[in-house]
Amino acid sequence: MKCLSVSQPYADLIIHGKKTVELRTWNTKFRGEFLVHAPLAIKKEACKKLGIDKGEIRTGVIIGRAELYDVKIYNSTNEIKLDYNKHLASKEFFDHKYGFLLRNPKEFRVPIPYKGSLGFFEVKLYSKINYNDIKSELFDEEYRYQWIGKH
Repeated sequence: MKCLSVSQPYADLIIHGKKTVELRTWNTKFRGEFLVHAPLAIKKEACKKLGIDKGEIRTGVIIGRAELYDVKIYNSTNEIKLDYNKHLASKEFFDHKYGFLLRNPKEFRVPIPYKGSLGFFEVKLYSKINYNDIKSELFDEEYRYQWIGKH
């Protein structure tokens, strides 16, 4: 499956549906569902500006998925500024000409440790996941929900 690394806090904003445009300097013909990878790097100034506690951000993991349904081409910085509420990017990204239009985000309950790459890259999850660990984690989480509900 295709995957895209997106710096934090932007990866979390995508997964939570608050960021629906991902600005890039390059275009893509790819359309469809892809995995969202949060690399190790955190944009600290963006966290501060957006009021996000960088201590709560996950890095070095695949945190969910989203659908890229189209690409918008920006012809000016003004157009990018008008879409600020959709991309939430700082001025350093205002030279990016392409906006990947995103929808249908879904956060994974259990993030998947994975090393990122540039552009869209292929991920073969089957070799990276220990399914017994995931089953155990999901069982523990479900048990906690049931226990809390009875008390």
